Amino acid sequence: MKTAGIISVFIMMYFGVNTVLHPILAQQVSEVWVADQGDETYKNPILHADYSDPDVMRVGDDYFMTASSFDAVPGLPILHSKDLVNWTLVGHALRRQPPFEHFEKTQHGNGVWAPSIRYHDGEYYIFWGDPDFGIYRVKTSDPFGEWEAPVLLEPAKGIIDVCPMWDEDGEAYLVYAYAGSRAGIKSVLAIKRMDAAATRTLDEGVIVYDGHELDPTIEGPKFYKRDGYYYIFAPGGGVATGWQTVLRSTQLYGPYERRMVLHQGATAINGPHQGGWVDTQTGEDWFIHFQDKGVYGRVTHLQPMVWKDGWPVIGTDRENKGYGEPVLTHRKPNVGQPHPIATPAESDEFNGLRMGLQWQWQANPKATWSFLYPDKGVLRLYAQQVPNGARNLYETPNVLMQKFPAPAFVATAKIEFTPHPDKLLGEKAGLVIMGRSYAALAFRKDADGIALVQTTANGAHQGKPEEEAVITKLESGACYLRVVVAEGGQCRFFYSMDGRDYREAGEPFQAVEGHWIGAKVGLFCTRTETINDAGWMDVDWFRVTPLAQ
Repeated sequence: MKTAGIISVFIMMYFGVNTVLHPILAQQVSEVWVADQGDETYKNPILHADYSDPDVMRVGDDYFMTASSFDAVPGLPILHSKDLVNWTLVGHALRRQPPFEHFEKTQHGNGVWAPSIRYHDGEYYIFWGDPDFGIYRVKTSDPFGEWEAPVLLEPAKGIIDVCPMWDEDGEAYLVYAYAGSRAGIKSVLAIKRMDAAATRTLDEGVIVYDGHELDPTIEGPKFYKRDGYYYIFAPGGGVATGWQTVLRSTQLYGPYERRMVLHQGATAINGPHQGGWVDTQTGEDWFIHFQDKGVYGRVTHLQPMVWKDGWPVIGTDRENKGYGEPVLTHRKPNVGQPHPIATPAESDEFNGLRMGLQWQWQANPKATWSFLYPDKGVLRLYAQQVPNGARNLYETPNVLMQKFPAPAFVATAKIEFTPHPDKLLGEKAGLVIMGRSYAALAFRKDADGIALVQTTANGAHQGKPEEEAVITKLESGACYLRVVVAEGGQCRFFYSMDGRDYREAGEPFQAVEGHWIGAKVGLFCTRTETINDAGWMDVDWFRVTPLAQ
């Protein structure tokens, strides 16, 4: 049995000595990106991974964060931290995405947009707006465990970026934005009433802010109340080019005053906005937001924040203008005591009964897609038939992927491909770099054996077919596949028969982002023909390591 990389002491220190170790929580610290500098400072981004549209909250000594997951399943990642710098991925709030039949097919860019996470009356809530289907929420009493099935508060088209607020008088409200592509209007924010149990909305909503002049494309609002003021934090100006706006009013429905509180300024951190305000046990204030980094997606930053004359100032206000610029390094938040370094999972030895939490499918999965083989310690991916109408892997649901974890890294998988022994079914399996264009290093079952091929689909999101080049013929499907991702997303594929001597395979490939997301790295196993059985690909392990110096 392979070494699982379990660090029990770390887990008990991080979650408490009485913690019952869950196999998914047991993991190694990343070798490719660590924000904690080990000297009471941190560097941004705190997560160099595509946790888009983050929202954050604190309950006692625990910090929880979620992010947009769009059509990836499981969705609504749950990240946990003790100090706002060191984060682990501890679960997902959305096991399958509703409507279930709709999301059995790939739905790039659709699904969960800009969720918000809150704690109210002993329960944890996440709200989001699906731009095509309406306002949803899930809840739980245990954020490390299972979340209840999604509840549709209101069927609607075009309502997005929903955030709740329970007022002191027991009344409950939602602030939200509109997707222009569905609603026919954008750049405005509105408020709806909902019942206190968060099961339904109670009115049609009221627009409380028009951002067309000062904050075009304002969206992603977060709702707070402090010292008698209602505050709405919301990004304006566009994903890669915008700033962070804050609105305030003593009246729920306004009128709202407006101030810009964070902008790029002289820094290289573009579009510093869209996130959540959180305080520490010691009374400090911090803001978590994203930066759009193209092929890497929307990576997560942590900024210091102070209140001045009833307004937040985020980042560093070097010229005393009342608004800040983002920092690249800073002292860590004061949370009362130190905590060990922690990072989300990347590598997976596949020794347990579940895959690591970093893995997501391109659609709602079926049980026949995969099997964790406990006797062998492998992940078995079955050769699923490509759906009718799917023109390439971009349109194929059973592609298993994870986010790029750093600017540069190496991903290697030990694989054994076992095609159907009697039939030619168009079976292919391998390692893929996925985006609107993609490239893969794959095994292909041929009439005379197994071929190792490089497949490339430039313009896959437009339905362009794959181009394929044979690298070599193989005597068996047992092989090590590797992709080396350099700064900027330049990818080179390699293979090895013994795990030591790697040969370059095919042409370099420039990774590109997906629809609202960064590029991903993953695994697939497919076939084109119909039969009553299929072959498979066994993945012994998948490891993320640094580039050789």
